[in-house]
Amino acid sequence: MAMFSQRVFSGVQPTGNLHLGNYLGAITRFVSLQDQFDCIYCVVDMHAITVAQDPAELTRHIREVTAAFLACGIDPKRHIVFNQSQVSEHAELAWVFNCVARIGWLNRMTQFKEKAGKDRENASLGLYAYPSLMAADILVYRATHVPVGEDQKQHLELTRDVAQKFNNDFATSIAAHGFGEAFFPLTEPLIQGPATRVMSLRDGSKKMSKSDPSDYSRINLTDGPDAIAQKIRRAKTDAEPLPGEEAGLAARPEADNLLGIYAALAGTTKGAVLEDFAGAQFSAFKSALVDLAVAKLGPIGSEMQRLVGDPAYIDQVLADGADRARLIARSTMDDVKDIVGFIRKR
Repeated sequence: MAMFSQRVFSGVQPTGNLHLGNYLGAITRFVSLQDQFDCIYCVVDMHAITVAQDPAELTRHIREVTAAFLACGIDPKRHIVFNQSQVSEHAELAWVFNCVARIGWLNRMTQFKEKAGKDRENASLGLYAYPSLMAADILVYRATHVPVGEDQKQHLELTRDVAQKFNNDFATSIAAHGFGEAFFPLTEPLIQGPATRVMSLRDGSKKMSKSDPSDYSRINLTDGPDAIAQKIRRAKTDAEPLPGEEAGLAARPEADNLLGIYAALAGTTKGAVLEDFAGAQFSAFKSALVDLAVAKLGPIGSEMQRLVGDPAYIDQVLADGADRARLIARSTMDDVKDIVGFIRKR
Protein backbone atom coordinates (compact mmCIF):
# COMPACT_ATOMS: atom_id res chain seq x y z
CA MET A 1 0.00 0.00 0.00
CA ALA A 2 1.47 3.35 -1.03
CA MET A 3 1.94 5.92 1.74
CA PHE A 4 1.13 9.58 1.13
CA SER A 5 1.85 12.58 3.37
CA GLN A 6 -1.30 14.06 4.89
CA ARG A 7 -2.32 17.12 2.88
CA VAL A 8 -5.58 19.04 2.50
CA PHE A 9 -6.59 20.87 -0.67
CA SER A 10 -9.67 22.98 -1.16
CA GLY A 11 -10.74 25.71 -3.56
CA VAL A 12 -13.30 28.51 -3.55
CA GLN A 13 -14.66 30.13 -6.69
CA PRO A 14 -14.23 33.93 -6.93
CA THR A 15 -17.89 34.64 -7.51
CA GLY A 16 -18.25 37.69 -5.24
CA ASN A 17 -20.54 38.46 -2.33
CA LEU A 18 -19.21 35.89 0.12
CA HIS A 19 -21.80 35.41 2.83
CA LEU A 20 -22.52 33.68 6.12
CA GLY A 21 -23.25 30.41 4.31
CA ASN A 22 -19.75 30.38 2.76
CA TYR A 23 -18.23 31.22 6.15
CA LEU A 24 -20.04 28.55 8.19
CA GLY A 25 -20.16 25.99 5.37
CA ALA A 26 -16.52 26.11 4.32
CA ILE A 27 -14.15 28.80 5.57
CA THR A 28 -14.44 28.06 9.31
CA ARG A 29 -13.58 24.45 8.51
CA PHE A 30 -10.56 25.58 6.50
CA VAL A 31 -9.31 27.50 9.53
CA SER A 32 -9.71 24.57 11.92
CA LEU A 33 -7.94 22.13 9.59
CA GLN A 34 -4.75 24.21 9.77
CA ASP A 35 -3.88 22.59 13.10
CA GLN A 36 -4.16 19.05 11.75
CA PHE A 37 -2.83 19.11 8.18
CA ASP A 38 -0.60 20.84 5.68
CA CYS A 39 -3.22 22.92 3.88
CA ILE A 40 -3.40 24.35 0.36
CA TYR A 41 -6.25 26.81 -0.19
CA CYS A 42 -6.87 27.97 -3.73
CA VAL A 43 -9.00 30.67 -5.34
CA VAL A 44 -10.12 28.67 -8.38
CA ASP A 45 -10.28 31.42 -10.98
CA MET A 46 -9.89 29.02 -13.90
CA HIS A 47 -13.11 27.33 -12.83
CA ALA A 48 -14.80 30.73 -12.68
CA ILE A 49 -14.42 31.32 -16.43
CA THR A 50 -16.46 28.21 -17.29
CA VAL A 51 -19.25 30.81 -17.36
CA ALA A 52 -18.99 34.38 -18.67
CA GLN A 53 -17.12 36.81 -16.41
CA ASP A 54 -16.44 40.53 -16.47
CA PRO A 55 -12.61 40.69 -16.30
CA ALA A 56 -12.46 43.65 -13.91
CA GLU A 57 -15.04 42.03 -11.64
CA LEU A 58 -13.16 38.72 -11.70
CA THR A 59 -9.97 40.45 -10.53
CA ARG A 60 -11.88 42.11 -7.70
CA HIS A 61 -13.54 38.87 -6.67
CA ILE A 62 -10.22 36.95 -6.59
CA ARG A 63 -8.85 39.53 -4.16
CA GLU A 64 -12.06 39.52 -2.12
CA VAL A 65 -11.99 35.73 -1.58
CA THR A 66 -8.31 35.96 -0.63
CA ALA A 67 -9.16 38.74 1.83
CA ALA A 68 -11.89 36.52 3.33
CA PHE A 69 -9.42 33.65 3.79
CA LEU A 70 -7.00 35.91 5.62
CA ALA A 71 -9.62 37.81 7.65
CA CYS A 72 -11.16 34.55 8.88
CA GLY A 73 -7.82 33.28 10.17
CA ILE A 74 -6.07 31.29 7.43
CA ASP A 75 -2.32 31.77 7.87
CA PRO A 76 -0.65 32.26 4.45
CA LYS A 77 2.82 31.73 5.93
CA ARG A 78 2.15 28.38 7.63
CA HIS A 79 0.00 27.17 4.73
CA ILE A 80 -0.42 27.98 1.04
CA VAL A 81 -2.94 30.50 -0.32
CA PHE A 82 -2.86 31.22 -4.06
CA ASN A 83 -5.00 31.61 -7.16
CA GLN A 84 -5.19 28.67 -9.54
CA SER A 85 -4.27 30.46 -12.78
CA GLN A 86 -0.77 31.29 -11.47
CA VAL A 87 0.14 27.58 -11.41
CA SER A 88 -0.06 26.25 -14.97
CA GLU A 89 0.40 22.65 -13.85
CA HIS A 90 -3.33 22.57 -12.98
CA ALA A 91 -4.16 22.93 -16.67
CA GLU A 92 -1.40 20.51 -17.75
CA LEU A 93 -2.60 17.74 -15.48
CA ALA A 94 -6.22 18.44 -16.39
CA TRP A 95 -5.41 17.56 -20.01
CA VAL A 96 -3.85 14.25 -18.97
CA PHE A 97 -6.96 13.56 -16.92
CA ASN A 98 -9.19 14.49 -19.86
CA CYS A 99 -7.56 11.50 -21.55
CA VAL A 100 -8.08 9.27 -18.50
CA ALA A 101 -11.66 10.22 -17.53
CA ARG A 102 -14.50 8.65 -19.50
CA ILE A 103 -17.32 10.51 -21.26
CA GLY A 104 -19.84 8.38 -19.39
CA TRP A 105 -18.47 9.59 -16.06
CA LEU A 106 -18.87 13.24 -17.03
CA ASN A 107 -22.34 12.61 -18.43
CA ARG A 108 -23.45 11.61 -14.94
CA MET A 109 -22.31 14.87 -13.31
CA THR A 110 -25.48 16.50 -11.96
CA GLN A 111 -23.89 19.94 -11.55
CA PHE A 112 -23.30 20.25 -15.28
CA LYS A 113 -26.93 19.42 -15.95
CA GLU A 114 -28.04 22.03 -13.40
CA LYS A 115 -25.71 24.79 -14.60
CA ALA A 116 -26.15 24.15 -18.33
CA GLY A 117 -29.93 23.96 -18.00
CA LYS A 118 -32.01 23.24 -21.10
CA ASP A 119 -29.50 24.83 -23.49
CA ARG A 120 -26.82 22.17 -23.00
CA GLU A 121 -25.59 22.41 -26.59
CA ASN A 122 -24.60 26.03 -25.95
CA ALA A 123 -22.68 25.34 -22.71
CA SER A 124 -18.90 25.67 -22.82
CA LEU A 125 -16.62 22.66 -23.06
CA GLY A 126 -14.95 24.02 -19.93
CA LEU A 127 -18.18 23.72 -17.95
CA TYR A 128 -18.53 20.11 -19.13
CA ALA A 129 -14.91 19.20 -18.31
CA TYR A 130 -14.97 21.11 -14.98
CA PRO A 131 -14.71 17.89 -12.88
CA SER A 132 -11.54 16.86 -14.71
CA LEU A 133 -9.88 20.16 -13.81
CA MET A 134 -11.14 19.76 -10.24
CA ALA A 135 -9.46 16.35 -10.10
CA ALA A 136 -6.23 17.96 -11.33
CA ASP A 137 -6.50 20.72 -8.71
CA ILE A 138 -6.54 18.09 -5.97
CA LEU A 139 -4.16 15.50 -7.37
CA VAL A 140 -1.45 17.85 -8.66
CA TYR A 141 -0.66 18.19 -4.93
CA ARG A 142 -1.42 14.51 -4.28
CA ALA A 143 -3.79 15.74 -1.58
CA THR A 144 -5.07 13.05 0.77
CA HIS A 145 -8.11 14.92 2.08
CA VAL A 146 -10.64 17.46 0.78
CA PRO A 147 -13.33 19.14 2.90
CA VAL A 148 -16.58 18.72 0.95
CA GLY A 149 -20.21 19.67 1.20
CA GLU A 150 -23.09 17.66 -0.23
CA ASP A 151 -22.86 19.39 -3.62
CA GLN A 152 -19.22 18.39 -4.15
CA LYS A 153 -19.34 14.73 -3.14
CA GLN A 154 -19.94 13.55 -6.70
CA HIS A 155 -16.94 15.50 -8.02
CA LEU A 156 -14.67 14.01 -5.36
CA GLU A 157 -15.89 10.53 -6.29
CA LEU A 158 -14.88 11.29 -9.89
CA THR A 159 -11.46 12.47 -8.64
CA ARG A 160 -11.02 9.12 -6.91
CA ASP A 161 -12.11 7.31 -10.11
CA VAL A 162 -9.58 9.28 -12.17
CA ALA A 163 -6.79 8.55 -9.67
CA GLN A 164 -7.65 4.85 -9.61
CA LYS A 165 -7.80 4.58 -13.41
CA PHE A 166 -4.50 6.45 -13.83
CA ASN A 167 -2.89 4.13 -11.26
CA ASN A 168 -4.31 1.08 -13.09
CA ASP A 169 -3.60 2.25 -16.65
CA PHE A 170 0.02 3.09 -15.88
CA ALA A 171 0.68 0.50 -13.16
CA THR A 172 3.74 -0.97 -14.87
CA SER A 173 5.30 2.44 -15.53
CA ILE A 174 4.48 3.65 -12.01
CA ALA A 175 6.28 0.65 -10.53
CA ALA A 176 9.21 1.00 -12.97
CA HIS A 177 9.70 4.61 -11.86
CA GLY A 178 9.87 3.59 -8.21
CA PHE A 179 6.42 4.73 -7.02
CA GLY A 180 5.19 1.33 -5.89
CA GLU A 181 1.59 0.29 -6.51
CA ALA A 182 0.01 3.75 -6.84
CA PHE A 183 1.13 7.23 -7.82
CA PHE A 184 -2.01 9.17 -6.91
CA PRO A 185 -3.82 8.78 -3.57
CA LEU A 186 -7.54 8.04 -3.44
CA THR A 187 -8.42 11.33 -1.79
CA GLU A 188 -10.71 11.04 1.23
CA PRO A 189 -13.60 13.45 1.92
CA LEU A 190 -13.68 15.43 5.14
CA ILE A 191 -17.44 15.63 5.57
CA GLN A 192 -18.72 18.88 7.03
CA GLY A 193 -20.19 18.75 10.50
CA PRO A 194 -23.75 19.75 11.44
CA ALA A 195 -25.15 23.27 11.13
CA THR A 196 -23.21 24.11 7.99
CA ARG A 197 -26.17 24.35 5.61
CA VAL A 198 -27.27 27.95 6.02
CA MET A 199 -30.63 28.92 4.55
CA SER A 200 -32.02 32.23 3.32
CA LEU A 201 -33.12 34.69 6.01
CA ARG A 202 -36.26 35.32 3.92
CA ASP A 203 -37.15 31.70 3.07
CA GLY A 204 -36.03 28.78 5.22
CA SER A 205 -36.52 26.33 2.35
CA LYS A 206 -33.81 27.89 0.13
CA LYS A 207 -30.05 27.98 0.61
CA MET A 208 -28.49 31.34 1.41
CA SER A 209 -27.21 32.58 -1.95
CA LYS A 210 -25.42 35.54 -3.46
CA SER A 211 -27.78 35.35 -6.43
CA ASP A 212 -30.92 36.02 -4.39
CA PRO A 213 -32.26 39.44 -5.49
CA SER A 214 -32.92 40.46 -1.87
CA ASP A 215 -29.83 41.51 0.08
CA TYR A 216 -31.89 40.83 3.21
CA SER A 217 -31.79 37.11 2.39
CA ARG A 218 -28.13 36.85 3.42
CA ILE A 219 -25.48 38.27 5.72
CA ASN A 220 -22.48 39.26 3.60
CA LEU A 221 -19.05 38.89 5.17
CA THR A 222 -18.45 42.57 4.37
CA ASP A 223 -21.60 43.72 6.21
CA GLY A 224 -21.02 46.09 9.12
CA PRO A 225 -22.65 45.74 12.57
CA ASP A 226 -25.69 47.85 11.65
CA ALA A 227 -26.41 45.82 8.51
CA ILE A 228 -25.98 42.52 10.38
CA ALA A 229 -28.36 43.65 13.11
CA GLN A 230 -30.98 44.92 10.66
CA LYS A 231 -30.95 41.73 8.59
CA ILE A 232 -31.32 39.46 11.61
CA ARG A 233 -34.14 41.54 13.06
CA ARG A 234 -35.96 41.45 9.71
CA ALA A 235 -35.35 37.72 9.19
CA LYS A 236 -38.52 35.73 8.61
CA THR A 237 -39.81 33.81 11.64
CA ASP A 238 -43.18 32.55 12.90
CA ALA A 239 -45.47 33.52 15.76
CA GLU A 240 -44.72 30.56 18.03
CA PRO A 241 -42.19 30.73 20.89
CA LEU A 242 -39.03 28.64 20.64
CA PRO A 243 -39.59 24.96 21.49
CA GLY A 244 -37.80 23.05 24.21
CA GLU A 245 -36.31 20.40 21.94
CA GLU A 246 -35.15 19.98 18.33
CA ALA A 247 -38.17 17.86 17.35
CA GLY A 248 -40.27 20.99 17.73
CA LEU A 249 -38.38 22.62 14.81
CA ALA A 250 -39.43 20.00 12.23
CA ALA A 251 -42.12 22.07 10.52
CA ARG A 252 -40.53 25.45 11.25
CA PRO A 253 -37.73 25.98 8.67
CA GLU A 254 -37.04 29.66 9.49
CA ALA A 255 -36.81 28.95 13.22
CA ASP A 256 -34.59 25.95 12.55
CA ASN A 257 -32.30 28.08 10.36
CA LEU A 258 -31.82 30.84 12.94
CA LEU A 259 -31.18 28.25 15.68
CA GLY A 260 -28.61 26.58 13.43
CA ILE A 261 -26.86 29.87 12.73
CA TYR A 262 -26.70 30.68 16.45
CA ALA A 263 -25.37 27.22 17.29
CA ALA A 264 -22.71 27.35 14.55
CA LEU A 265 -21.51 30.83 15.54
CA ALA A 266 -21.44 29.84 19.22
CA GLY A 267 -19.69 26.52 18.54
CA THR A 268 -22.46 24.52 20.22
CA THR A 269 -25.52 22.44 19.29
CA LYS A 270 -29.09 23.42 18.52
CA GLY A 271 -30.18 21.37 21.51
CA ALA A 272 -27.95 23.37 23.84
CA VAL A 273 -29.27 26.66 22.41
CA LEU A 274 -32.86 25.51 22.93
CA GLU A 275 -32.10 24.73 26.58
CA ASP A 276 -31.20 28.41 27.01
CA PHE A 277 -34.07 29.86 24.95
CA ALA A 278 -36.95 27.38 25.35
CA GLY A 279 -40.25 29.26 25.49
CA ALA A 280 -38.65 32.59 24.49
CA GLN A 281 -40.20 34.84 21.87
CA PHE A 282 -38.21 35.49 18.72
CA SER A 283 -37.68 39.14 19.60
CA ALA A 284 -35.52 38.13 22.58
CA PHE A 285 -33.74 35.37 20.66
CA LYS A 286 -32.98 37.66 17.73
CA SER A 287 -31.44 40.24 20.06
CA ALA A 288 -29.09 37.56 21.42
CA LEU A 289 -28.30 36.40 17.86
CA VAL A 290 -27.53 39.98 16.81
CA ASP A 291 -25.04 40.34 19.67
CA LEU A 292 -23.37 37.02 18.82
CA ALA A 293 -23.26 37.63 15.06
CA VAL A 294 -21.86 41.15 15.41
CA ALA A 295 -19.19 39.91 17.83
CA LYS A 296 -18.16 37.06 15.50
CA LEU A 297 -18.60 38.61 12.06
CA GLY A 298 -17.99 42.31 12.67
CA PRO A 299 -14.19 41.99 13.01
CA ILE A 300 -14.07 39.77 9.89
CA GLY A 301 -15.92 42.35 7.82
CA SER A 302 -13.68 45.16 9.05
CA GLU A 303 -10.51 43.19 8.31
CA MET A 304 -11.80 42.16 4.87
CA GLN A 305 -12.44 45.79 3.97
CA ARG A 306 -8.96 46.76 5.18
CA LEU A 307 -7.33 44.00 3.12
CA VAL A 308 -9.35 44.71 -0.02
CA GLY A 309 -8.14 48.29 0.30
CA ASP A 310 -4.55 47.03 0.00
CA PRO A 311 -4.52 45.06 -3.29
CA ALA A 312 -0.72 45.09 -3.50
CA TYR A 313 -0.53 43.10 -0.25
CA ILE A 314 -3.14 40.58 -1.41
CA ASP A 315 -1.37 40.15 -4.74
CA GLN A 316 1.90 39.50 -2.92
CA VAL A 317 0.27 36.85 -0.71
CA LEU A 318 -1.08 35.14 -3.84
CA ALA A 319 2.27 35.35 -5.64
CA ASP A 320 4.16 33.92 -2.66
CA GLY A 321 1.61 31.12 -2.32
CA ALA A 322 1.78 30.37 -6.03
CA ASP A 323 5.58 30.08 -5.89
CA ARG A 324 5.31 27.49 -3.10
CA ALA A 325 2.41 25.66 -4.75
CA ARG A 326 4.29 25.52 -8.05
CA LEU A 327 7.23 23.66 -6.47
CA ILE A 328 4.90 20.84 -5.41
CA ALA A 329 2.86 20.87 -8.62
CA ARG A 330 5.91 20.91 -10.88
CA SER A 331 7.38 17.88 -9.10
CA THR A 332 4.10 15.98 -9.55
CA MET A 333 3.84 16.99 -13.21
CA ASP A 334 7.42 15.96 -13.93
CA ASP A 335 6.69 12.52 -12.47
CA VAL A 336 3.43 12.26 -14.44
CA LYS A 337 5.27 13.04 -17.67
CA ASP A 338 7.81 10.32 -16.93
CA ILE A 339 5.06 7.82 -16.09
CA VAL A 340 3.03 8.64 -19.21
CA GLY A 341 6.12 8.50 -21.45
CA PHE A 342 6.59 12.14 -22.38
CA ILE A 343 10.11 13.47 -22.93
CA ARG A 344 10.84 16.50 -20.76
CA LYS A 345 13.74 18.84 -20.19
CA ARG A 346 16.09 17.59 -17.47
